[in-house]
Amino acid sequence: MVKEHKYQDRILQYKWSDLLKLWEDIKAGDTPGWNAGKAFEYLVLRAFQLEGAYITWPYNVTIGELTKTETKETVEQIDGFVHTNDGLACLIKCKDKGRDKDGNVIRVNIEPIAKLRNQLLRRPSAVIGVVFSSSGFTDPASLLARFTAPQIILLWGGDEVDMALRKKWFSKGLTAKYRTCVAKGLPDYHIAQGV
Repeated sequence: MVKEHKYQDRILQYKWSDLLKLWEDIKAGDTPGWNAGKAFEYLVLRAFQLEGAYITWPYNVTIGELTKTETKETVEQIDGFVHTNDGLACLIKCKDKGRDKDGNVIRVNIEPIAKLRNQLLRRPSAVIGVVFSSSGFTDPASLLARFTAPQIILLWGGDEVDMALRKKWFSKGLTAKYRTCVAKGLPDYHIAQGV
């Protein structure tokens, strides 16, 4: 298993054109040198970083940090943290499900949304959650995201990731999604509708 710092060292070399190539590899299911799902996690974080956002690479929260003891048992695995120049503070979860053995796209179901909601319960109310899925979401997942209040969990599908990479507007897209969610209660607003 590759150590996280190796992924970080690798992705820090990537510019926009490299991220676009990596995205094409992710969609093709061909990401040598990356463990399952890791290329997608680091791609998302690097895109925000290239736009000037403050990011924290994937990390664990241990029971020792919560209880001020020596215990090192992991209680949370966070795919990343982003703080945009617009002031949005976000816990990030990335899911790269790919395809099943028959070639059908595997969409993200409710589990990551429920897990992220529980993680947000321990954070200040201003922190939002964002789930990125390379393959999109099931209808139950989209429905659940609409009923996580007072926590906000925004959903990004693969086509939105593609658009944001090409236009270099992850932060801009996030702000548009956030504003629409606050105004209309739509966490799965598609950025193609206007940023």
